Amino acid sequence: MKKVLLSVVAFLAFVATQSFGQQNDPVLFTVDGKPVQVSEFNYIYTKTNGTKADYSKASVMEYLDLYTKFKMKVARAREMKLDTIPTLQEELAGYRRQLADSYLTDREVSDKLVKELYDRMLKDISVSHILVKIEKNDTLTAYNTIKAALADLGKGKSFEEVAKAVSQDETSKNNGGSIGYLTAMLPDGFYAFETAMYNTPIGKTSGIVRSPMGYHIIKVKAERPARGEIEAGHILIRKQKEGVAQPDAKKRIDDIYAQLKAGKEFGELAVSYTEDQGSQSRGGYLGFFGIGRYELGFEDAVFALAKDGDFSAPYESSIGWHIIRRMSKKGIEPFDVLKSRLKARVQRDSRYELARAAMVERIKVEGKFTEGVAARDKFIATLDSSFLTYSYKLPDDLSTEKLFGFDKYITSVGEWTKWLSETAGNKRINYSMQLNNNVAEVAKKLYDEFVTEKALGYEELQLDKKYPDFKNLMREYEEGILLFEAIKQNVWDKASTDTVGLEKFFTNNAGRYNWDERASLIYYTISDSAKADSLKIRKFAAKKSPQEVLKKFNKKGEVVKFREETVEKGKNKAIDPSVWKAGSVITGGSDRLNFIKVEKILPKMPKALKEARGYVVADYQEYLEKEWMNELTAKYKVDIKQDVLNALIKK
Repeated sequence: MKKVLLSVVAFLAFVATQSFGQQNDPVLFTVDGKPVQVSEFNYIYTKTNGTKADYSKASVMEYLDLYTKFKMKVARAREMKLDTIPTLQEELAGYRRQLADSYLTDREVSDKLVKELYDRMLKDISVSHILVKIEKNDTLTAYNTIKAALADLGKGKSFEEVAKAVSQDETSKNNGGSIGYLTAMLPDGFYAFETAMYNTPIGKTSGIVRSPMGYHIIKVKAERPARGEIEAGHILIRKQKEGVAQPDAKKRIDDIYAQLKAGKEFGELAVSYTEDQGSQSRGGYLGFFGIGRYELGFEDAVFALAKDGDFSAPYESSIGWHIIRRMSKKGIEPFDVLKSRLKARVQRDSRYELARAAMVERIKVEGKFTEGVAARDKFIATLDSSFLTYSYKLPDDLSTEKLFGFDKYITSVGEWTKWLSETAGNKRINYSMQLNNNVAEVAKKLYDEFVTEKALGYEELQLDKKYPDFKNLMREYEEGILLFEAIKQNVWDKASTDTVGLEKFFTNNAGRYNWDERASLIYYTISDSAKADSLKIRKFAAKKSPQEVLKKFNKKGEVVKFREETVEKGKNKAIDPSVWKAGSVITGGSDRLNFIKVEKILPKMPKALKEARGYVVADYQEYLEKEWMNELTAKYKVDIKQDVLNALIKK
C-alpha cells in the first residue's frame, strides 16, 4: 500500500513543477497560513484529470476539496514531528540522492549526449584526414609533425598534397586522405574525431584532433541525409581463387545474371555458384549493414537499388564480380524509439566520462572552487607503503587544514584522510597495481576522485535553486511519506490494534454484517474400485449423514471420502438455484465418481466479529479517517482566495 501511495504522490509531484516560483503566480489557498499557489494546483489538476480537465466549476471544486484535505493531513504530520523520524529522513535522503543523480548525470550528461548522437546519426559525412601515428609513446614528435602539416595547409598547400606527403594512413593517403562517408557513432575513443567531423563546415579543415590512432587533421568534403541500414544478399565470383586468376569470372557472373533475369531464384543460385563461403549456405545473405562496412562502390551499388527484391547488374569490386539483391531497408528510427538503446551505448563509451569530467569542471568554475595544493602535498608526503595495503590506519589527529572548497563549503584534509581509509580501500589497492606502487601517484588519483565526489555533492545542494521542478519533486515526495506515516498512525495501525474500538464499532454497526442464506455442502469422492456401486452410494448419501455413508461403504478400505463447505447463495456456480434445498444431490455430469449433497440450508443471520473481521476493519479504517478528517477540519483554517478560484473556472 505504501508503494502505491508514494507512486501516486510522485506522480502528483511530477506534474506540479514547472510554474512554481514564477511571477504572476497568486496564492490559491492557505492551510493554517501556509500558501498553495495556482501553479501547483493547476498542474496537478490538469495532469491528474487528463482529458477530463475541463476547468468546469464542478470539476475544479471537487479537486480543490481533495487537495485542501491532502494539505491538512500534511500539516498534521508536521505537527506530529513525523519529519524528524530518522527512518523517514533516511528515505527522503535516499530519494534525493537518486533524483539528484538523474539531474546531474541524466540531464547534463546522458540526455545531452544521446540527443547529440541522434542528431549526428541523421547525417553521413564525407571525410578526408591526415594521420600521424604516435610511436613508442613519443607524443611530442607526432604532435610536431601534425602541427607542421597544419602549418603547410595554412600556407596554401592542398589537403590532398599534404595527405600524400605526411599521412600515415596507408589505406587513404594515396587518394588524398579520403576515407569516404562516415556516420555516428564512431568506435570508442573517436569521440573527438566524430565531433570535429560533424562540427567542421563543408570544404573546411579542422584543427588537430587526438584519437587512439594518433593525431588527425580532418577535412569535410560533403554531407548527405543518413542512408540508414539495408538488408541484402550477394553472389560473388572472385577474380582470383587460391592466388590463381579466373579469366572467366565476368562471363560466369553474366551467365548467373541471365538466369536471374529469366526467373531463377536468387537464393538457389547463390547456394550453387557464389564463392563467398561466409554467405553461401545462407543463400548469399549478408544481413543488415550501414555505411562503412564494405568498400564504397559496393555500398553505392546496394543503396542504389530502388525497392525490396531488386537486384543489380554485375558489379566489379576489388575482389571480384557481384550481383547484389536488396531485401529490405530501414532509415533512422524516431528519437523516442531509439533513445533507450542510444543511452546504453553512450554510457558504455568513453565520451560519457569525458562529458562527466566537463560537467565537474563547470561545477568547479560556478562554485568558485579553491584548493590548498600545499596542504594536499604535505599530507601525501606523510604516506608510506602501508597506504597501499588494507592495513592502512587513520592518523591519531585528523588535520583541520583546508584541502579545497566550493564557495562557503570547505573540505578539510582530515575529511579526505577519513575517506581514504573508510571508503577508498579497494581503490588504493587497485590503483597501486596500475601505478607501479607509486604512493604519491595513487594518492593524487584518489584526490581527483574525492574532488569529483564533493563537486557532485555541492551541485546537489544547488539543484533546489537551479531547478524549480527538482525543488517541488522533493517537497511532494516528502509530503507523500509524511502523509503515509500520519495515516498509518492515525488510521491503519489504530484499526488493526484497537480491539476495544473495533468491537464497539462492530456492535454499533452489527446490522451491516449479515450472512445471506447459506447451504452446508458435502463434497463426496468415490474411488475407481467402487465405480460400479456409485449410484447406490449416491442414493444412500442423499438420505444419510456423511458419517453413516463412510460406516456403510468403507468397511474394507477407503472407498468414499468427503469434505464439507458452507457457501452463500449465489456464490457457487455449481449450485443451481433449482437444487437449493436440503437433500439435493448434484453430479459432475458424466463423472459419476464425484457428487455434491446439499446437507442443509442455513437461514439469514448476523455474522460474528471474527467472521466479518476483514470487512469490519476496512469499514473501521474508513470511519477513523472520516473522524480524523473532521478533527483536522476543525483544527486547521483553510482560506480559499475566491477571486483567484473564480479566475481558474472556465465554465
